[in-house]
Amino acid sequence: MTDTPDLEALRREVRAFLAAEAPTGWRDASRTQDDFVRTQRDWFRRLVKGGYAIPHWPATFPGGGRSLAEQKVIYEELAKADCPRLLLSFVSTYHAFATLHECASKVQQDRYLPRILEGETWCQGFSEPGAGSDLAAIKTRAERKGDVYVVNGQKVWSTMAQFAQRCLLLVRTSSDGPKQAGITYLLMDMKAPGVSVRPIHQIQGDEEFAEIFLDNVEIPVSERVGEEGKGWAVAQATLASERGLTLMELSYRMRGALARVASLIREHGHEDDRGVLRDFGELVTQVDAVCAVADQFLDNRIKGIERIGDASIIKNSYSRALRAYAKLGLRLGGIAEQYVAPITFGDLNTGNWMADFMNSYAWTIAGGSEEVQRNIIAERMLEMPREPKAWVA
Repeated sequence: MTDTPDLEALRREVRAFLAAEAPTGWRDASRTQDDFVRTQRDWFRRLVKGGYAIPHWPATFPGGGRSLAEQKVIYEELAKADCPRLLLSFVSTYHAFATLHECASKVQQDRYLPRILEGETWCQGFSEPGAGSDLAAIKTRAERKGDVYVVNGQKVWSTMAQFAQRCLLLVRTSSDGPKQAGITYLLMDMKAPGVSVRPIHQIQGDEEFAEIFLDNVEIPVSERVGEEGKGWAVAQATLASERGLTLMELSYRMRGALARVASLIREHGHEDDRGVLRDFGELVTQVDAVCAVADQFLDNRIKGIERIGDASIIKNSYSRALRAYAKLGLRLGGIAEQYVAPITFGDLNTGNWMADFMNSYAWTIAGGSEEVQRNIIAERMLEMPREPKAWVA
């Protein structure tokens, strides 16, 4: 899609802002988790002040009310400038915002939305050890006692919960009827008595996720979103909030990161190695194709012709390209890249090829596994027969 004069003006405006405000050396400044959090919060404050942190929010908020085309320009420029992704505030500005904006009471909206812009961090308490892909199988129990719900259970794979002040929490308030019918949606204070958080140390050295343990945690009934037992519908608003623009931004960031592979080719004397140049050419083509698919997806959404399953195609295309990118970088780096080395917390291009290679495989699961995405494409787009529910291998 060619920029209109207004979009070109916005692009120049964003570039001027980034030239003055984009952080430099942020990877080296994110080698510990404390430094990562400090870097993330500082960059979020600057983006809020500049009017580029929440372009998808309503126009009543600073920098909000942007069209999809304008949002695309902003995220393209952030990616091209290699700015930090807003990982710490991601759940807050997408999932929490979508939930509060679409489903919460006016009192809840007025209380929490301004706090997000002030830097309050949210996490998501959905998945459990026995309820991941089958989210409706959650067992964390909430029993109403007067004006509070008393909650007991465990959540897992909660992104950056160790830094969060608030939590979007799914609980079971009834076991009657279909599994989805007994789920209730609550807003939880992470500092409430009985809440404990245990970061999960990942193989590549990051601690992006955490477990949340709930032991007789009292949550006021006033912190319920929607009606009791109607939390499944609220959760759908949470989960449907961000995929298109996020994958477009990630695709453009990976295109920019191809320069790292090119540097390895030069550093290791492979400029005339036809096999290496062939593999690099194939990778560049693959990444360009992902960017083109992401662009087409957003154009279709702008035109109102998006299809169910389009986002699944981007998701699988991106995760495969990311694996190919990290695999080639690790191969070119040789044995030196396989030693333990510092990583950049919260980044897919950490400067450590072994860490990036291992982390790339997480993207075959995160946001919905490749197998789930293939089912969506097959059943919802190609109209192939659904798997029988009672099928057993």
